Amino acid sequence: MIQLNPQQKAAVTHLGSPLLVLAGAGSGKTRVITEKIAWLIDRGHYPPDRIAAITFTNKAAREMKTRVSKRLKRGRAEGLTVCTFHSLGWRILREEPEASGRRKGLSILDQHTAADLVRELLPAGAKNDMVYAVQAGIGRYKDAGIEPEAALARAEDDNDARAARLYREYCDRLSALNAVDFDDLIALPAKLLSDPVVRTRWRRRLAYLLVDEYQDTSAAQYRLLQQLVGDLGAFTAVGDDDQSIYGWRGARPENLSLLAADFPNLAVVKLEQNYRSTGKILQAANAVIAGNPHELEKKLWSELGPGDQLTVMTYADEADEAEGIARDILGAHHGSRVAWGECAVLYRSNFQARALEQQLREHGIPYLVSGGPSWFDAREIRDGLSYLRLLVNPQDNPAFLRVANAPRRGLGSSAMARLGSYADATGKSLFDAALDPLFQAELGANTARAFRVFTNLLIEFNDRVERCELSDIGPVFAELMDHVDYLEWLTGQDDEPKKADRRRRNLDDLTGWITRLGSDVDSAQELLARVSLVAGPDDDRNDGADLVRLMTLHAAKGLEFPRVWLAGCEEGLLPHQKSIDEGQIEEERRLMYVGITRAGRRLVISHCRARRRQRESRECQPSRFLDELPPEIVDWPGRAGKEKPTADDAKANIAALKALLEG
Repeated sequence: MIQLNPQQKAAVTHLGSPLLVLAGAGSGKTRVITEKIAWLIDRGHYPPDRIAAITFTNKAAREMKTRVSKRLKRGRAEGLTVCTFHSLGWRILREEPEASGRRKGLSILDQHTAADLVRELLPAGAKNDMVYAVQAGIGRYKDAGIEPEAALARAEDDNDARAARLYREYCDRLSALNAVDFDDLIALPAKLLSDPVVRTRWRRRLAYLLVDEYQDTSAAQYRLLQQLVGDLGAFTAVGDDDQSIYGWRGARPENLSLLAADFPNLAVVKLEQNYRSTGKILQAANAVIAGNPHELEKKLWSELGPGDQLTVMTYADEADEAEGIARDILGAHHGSRVAWGECAVLYRSNFQARALEQQLREHGIPYLVSGGPSWFDAREIRDGLSYLRLLVNPQDNPAFLRVANAPRRGLGSSAMARLGSYADATGKSLFDAALDPLFQAELGANTARAFRVFTNLLIEFNDRVERCELSDIGPVFAELMDHVDYLEWLTGQDDEPKKADRRRRNLDDLTGWITRLGSDVDSAQELLARVSLVAGPDDDRNDGADLVRLMTLHAAKGLEFPRVWLAGCEEGLLPHQKSIDEGQIEEERRLMYVGITRAGRRLVISHCRARRRQRESRECQPSRFLDELPPEIVDWPGRAGKEKPTADDAKANIAALKALLEG
């Protein structure tokens, strides 16, 4: 066992009752989970194929699996399950399709395709806001375990009522497509595990669970875990109620409290030693989060020394703030030899990035914006992934629907509607229905020929995939896209050469990604699951690059940087006005806590006297969270009666630094 502090060691070696590890920011929780997996296997408590570690992101799962593999002797981790909640749900559904009312060849609808399905159920011309509100409403019903028949009685507003009325029809459409959406990946396994036979089977297969980021679990995820662990409670849950910042996504920090109620013999270990931040940064974090109620108290501390004072800067407006931050970063880089990649600028809302980007560009500072539009949102990526799904599984109805006429091959909405009706009436997949001679006999010659060309294409390339090595799936995919002239068709619709070039690069990146995955999986079905379960960018291509990182506080969770600038700490922004109006200050305070604890050595917090919103400048007040910072550790020039440095002063300082370096 590697060197652990006493609390970490207690968490690793605890066995015999359920365990909650209350892990503060920067306290080494990933080390504890990986060491516990190794300890369970080394000591012979459980074989690796009966242990499951569950995380919230694919990236975290990859990192954890790599750490465990390095920690154990070669081959000792074989059979170990390390995956996300959605991957685990998909595994259960794929192996138990009939129990969930589906058939073999089940497919997953991404968020966009699911939204398109909702749009079809709404009146023509329904706006995106209504579509997404209904989609979210249905998701909440599924998360709560509410069946369609009971949903209307639970509706709290018009959006909920609209979602309730469409809930049954939406579920019927999914069933007809032999598909599930992302909410189903948790809700359906939680439901089918209520069957004693199915539940016993899975409890034997997964005898011990370790759950990371437990504070972010939803109601459905909690039910799923309860079903898997049973009364014995063979699990370790690791979480931090102070870092629960995803309430809008269904996370329920109260699940931490439910553990003690549902498992009376629950043991609790607190990890309070922080290995990331200096003492004054932790003092600030402890002071801010103390404003929230706690059933389980903890207080972060560090052996890294007190460190520098925190700085709070007051700026005139967002342009002044962005320029000040850019100058500060430039000064740190040239004056203190701080690498660009050691710096991060964090903010509450995406719109704040614009002014910051402008100033970083003007000052020649290299940067990367995280948390913007997803690579997976691009049309060419969504179409490409649908073609990939059909390569592996021609029975995938949603994928068939998406690309049957992309590029256009004479299979428009009328032809696809007739195919859908025939498939429903005969209980066949769209692919099998399109091959049916009886169906083709009902069509005109051109339409029948178009269906034959498309299905024959899928048969030919599916046969090649079944015969090729997994590492060759990427090249076969690229050949298919070339064969149908997809890129030529799509870029022919673009007036801007830059846009066409971006589409081409995206498809090249997709081919490369598929090729890399092919070398890292054991079957084409596993490759497809890995691709389908990526719900966001989860893109680490720029990890380690020497770039200043710009990102929202939500995107920053789990990351750390030696120097952090926390921008826009104003009432109405942090805390956000919507949260103020809805009485959700506790989660906003946790966001502030997350922002503070991303910093290792230096933290600068800023606010503006005025900020432009919706084309007009509005007066701003400092965030209430700034008043909660201990004054003895904060240097706040504006408040202390000192004038903040002027632009001329800062430029003179930069000039002096450059002259010194040149000399």
